[in-house]
Amino acid sequence: MEEKKLIRKQIFKLRKECTDSQVEAWSRQIAQKVAELPEFQSAQKILAYADYNHEVMTGFIIEEAWKQGKEVAVPKVVGQDMVFYKLTDFSQLEKGYFGIPEPARGEIVQWEDAMMAFDPQNHRVGYGGGFYDRFLEKHLQIKRVAVAFDFQILPSVPTEPTDISPEIIVTENKIYQLTK
Repeated sequence: MEEKKLIRKQIFKLRKECTDSQVEAWSRQIAQKVAELPEFQSAQKILAYADYNHEVMTGFIIEEAWKQGKEVAVPKVVGQDMVFYKLTDFSQLEKGYFGIPEPARGEIVQWEDAMMAFDPQNHRVGYGGGFYDRFLEKHLQIKRVAVAFDFQILPSVPTEPTDISPEIIVTENKIYQLTK
């Protein structure tokens, strides 16, 4: 757990050092790569996070999904769980858990046949709340695609039995496929 805290601190520091224009440019590159994935092309429903604090800007992915006629949902923290709300407009978002944008209103969805884009890496180290792992444990059939900046890809990170890894990771320069 201590090692994960150090990794979080290191990644937050690196993200903070990025300029807004770097984050936007890299995010656009990542969105383009995600849009070209067969998994994205075949998905009719996309579960995405609303970016926060120099994360990969998912708005570009969401806009591309809408342009292609796909449905999109984003999470809201409710107690110890995440509930996904259908997102039809960015105006539905407001500051929520820890200041992270969440839907203020909308339709709750229970999609089992969606593609999920989340952050940051294979054997990922998230914010430490375990929200994604608890959600994914109940929805293992969802195609898991992570988006991250190149500097977030580390040689290895500590894992726990409850961690659920993405199947694909997309950075601005590379696509990683989970080997089985």
